[in-house]
Amino acid sequence: MKALIALLAVAAVSPALANADLAAKKNCLACHSVDKKVVGPAYKEVAAKYAGQKDAVAKLAEKIQKGGVGVWGQVPMPANPVTPDEAKQLATWVMSLK
Repeated sequence: MKALIALLAVAAVSPALANADLAAKKNCLACHSVDKKVVGPAYKEVAAKYAGQKDAVAKLAEKIQKGGVGVWGQVPMPANPVTPDEAKQLATWVMSLK
């Protein structure tokens, strides 16, 4: 019971956890994980690559929506059925994972 209360307390103060839930809901975790390469790069690698770029969230949100190929190799990332707001939430979350 104490563990559940602690988890709920973390969720209440951690919007990053909510975005991890969105990533799971939108099937992003089928190809990505936070800290290791799956099909696509680890989210921490993405955050490191785009660190310091003022337009990183906008760039990533666009890639999430439209897909792409070539930045991380020749395996294409398909377009994802997310709203612009969801794409921005996901991109903001990824950039928080440094």
